[in-house]
Amino acid sequence: MAPLGLGAILSGAFAAFGRHWKALVGVTAAVYGTAILFVGAAIGIAYAAVSDLFPAVFDLPRGQEPQWDDVRPLIVAFACVWIAGVIAILCAGAVTAAACPAVIQQAVLGHPTTFGAIWRRSWARMPAVLGTLILTSLPMLLVVAVFLATSIALLANLGGGSPVSLVITVFIGSTFAALLVTPLALWLWVKFSLAPAAAVMEGQGVIASMRRSSTLIRRFWWRSFGILLLVALATAFVSWIIQQVLSLVATAPLAAVDFSGDDPTAMIAAFAVVFAFLLVGQLVSQLIVSVFPPLVTALLYVDLRIRKENLAPDLARAAGITVPEPGPRGDWGRQH
Repeated sequence: MAPLGLGAILSGAFAAFGRHWKALVGVTAAVYGTAILFVGAAIGIAYAAVSDLFPAVFDLPRGQEPQWDDVRPLIVAFACVWIAGVIAILCAGAVTAAACPAVIQQAVLGHPTTFGAIWRRSWARMPAVLGTLILTSLPMLLVVAVFLATSIALLANLGGGSPVSLVITVFIGSTFAALLVTPLALWLWVKFSLAPAAAVMEGQGVIASMRRSSTLIRRFWWRSFGILLLVALATAFVSWIIQQVLSLVATAPLAAVDFSGDDPTAMIAAFAVVFAFLLVGQLVSQLIVSVFPPLVTALLYVDLRIRKENLAPDLARAAGITVPEPGPRGDWGRQH
């Protein structure tokens, strides 16, 4: 097995998805469906806990303000639901991110896999992958934090002037400050981008996986950055195209409805069809965004191990291919 070029990495990601799409789609649908049910349950519990306070906050006589003792439980309930939603989405994303390297690990060896095997492997490595995803996202959050902090500082210190000029000044200043830290954020993001793959394929912990990623990326940063950027842009574009096409298709039922008439059933049915199309488009685009980039990242991990550690002979032997002259050993599993 030779080092993988850009074409081989992209075609390999498509081939892996085409061969194992049932397991990947099944895992993704199961975890995000579970996340939706979890958030729905959190909303139901929060509503049952504070619904008695709604009239005292939202159904007051004109001119009367709600009491803080009535508003505070609603804020606490909203915060709890928001936290539950964030946790559910993060865990679902981590399971999906773990499923992709697990599939690639079996695909490069030519081994078949099943939904059950990928499901168990993904959940087993979910805590480590979740930790790497959180830590590797911090550099990008740094850019957002600098933008917001600069905006607040400028708003607090700028004097008078027209609202338009104030908004323009704050936006330009905050954007410039964010751009100053963007190179550092990108460098760290690429440096640790292989950590989720290492956490799954080598069974490493969070910190060890990030160190592993840093070691593999060294001397290949620009190449890795180019591949990851290309995949991110292509994935975003394809996802946008899918949503736009389904949005256009969804408008067809609305064109056939006479909104000047008195038939509410036709209007409700048309809007239900539109909502269904938009929901399908969101699910399909989310599947692409959640699955394809991690598949490419996992193949990039394999490629760098082939280039730097001569992993190819071990992969060939694991796949049952005779290797006459094995090179230096680069174990596929955990590093010792």
